[in-house]
Amino acid sequence: MNENRKRFGQRIRSAREAAHSSRDAVAEKAKIGVNYLGQIERGEKWPTLDVIVSLADAIGVPPSVFLDLDPAMTEPDALKSAISQLLQNRDSAQLQVVFRVVKALLVG
Repeated sequence: MNENRKRFGQRIRSAREAAHSSRDAVAEKAKIGVNYLGQIERGEKWPTLDVIVSLADAIGVPPSVFLDLDPAMTEPDALKSAISQLLQNRDSAQLQVVFRVVKALLVG
């Protein structure tokens, strides 16, 4: 399986899950089959540009979100490591701000 296609699918799945949307709901809004969306998310299918735009609209994100194929931006362990590196050498005030922002995003 093509790694870029796999990462692309992971980006779509991550965006969909972050939006708290089911695969069924996104497929319906994008006017594609739920099985096709599953194939895209698993990296088995490569969608057309029209489908990419429809999926982005259905999820509520710009299509460019799906196109950042850097593996560090899709794999949880790599993301945790990148976040940890960003936080190194930050002072207490900076860490407090980051904590409040992350808490607001995750807890609501």
